[in-house]
Amino acid sequence: MAAARADTLQSVELADGVEIQLRVAGPAVRSMAFAIDLLIRVGIYFAVGFGMSLLLPGLIGPEMTSGLLLLFVFLMEWFYNVFFEAGAKGATPGQRSMKLRVMSVTGGPVSLAQAVMRNFLRVVDFMPFSYLCGITCMLFTRRFQRLGDLVANTVVTYADAPPVFTHEVEVRAERRVPAQTLTREEQAALLQFLERAPLWADERRIELSTLAQPLTEAAGQEGLRRLCGMALWLRDPEDKGGQPPALKGARIFTS
Repeated sequence: MAAARADTLQSVELADGVEIQLRVAGPAVRSMAFAIDLLIRVGIYFAVGFGMSLLLPGLIGPEMTSGLLLLFVFLMEWFYNVFFEAGAKGATPGQRSMKLRVMSVTGGPVSLAQAVMRNFLRVVDFMPFSYLCGITCMLFTRRFQRLGDLVANTVVTYADAPPVFTHEVEVRAERRVPAQTLTREEQAALLQFLERAPLWADERRIELSTLAQPLTEAAGQEGLRRLCGMALWLRDPEDKGGQPPALKGARIFTS
């Protein structure tokens, strides 16, 4: 199932340089989710309209009852999607039934402002009829975004997380005791750097390791190597591996 949707994986680079993948949903599955939500709304309209026609005409008159029903339909059409997409699940009942959710293009949840923006622009996406403008826009954008998505900076993805293929990464650096006493926060930051560094490009690793130059007393690859060595010592002060350090100039991270 994951392989069938492999072509919809889109890479997004976060602010810290880590790259994540979003499995975006195409027009077909989104149309099915829209149809399910439409049936749900129509069913609600019939149920509410039937209840109003039985209870309210004798109290407030038929004209006022019709007005309240039209107001209810107006609010449902404009805020049904907003209510669900801005919620914890990030999806309407129709989207959830198709295992979809609406997300920010950065991979985070949709804010209320984004949900309002993307759904209020459905009027434009609907033009000239049957969401022709929105579907055309989806077909010509890399992440299948309609105009509302482009303006709100959102994307519709599959709710199940993309498969993560992990592999062992060997850190080829000489373990060394830090030259100065580190606080608990500094130790945690150093260990997090060692954990996430294999996900970054070499330029990003060197850029961040340069910030610790007062500690490593070196720059470039040598500074990165020393920083990784200190992180290795913090992770396991006792050298149980017995592996000799890599030669100077060799790659630090190997899989």
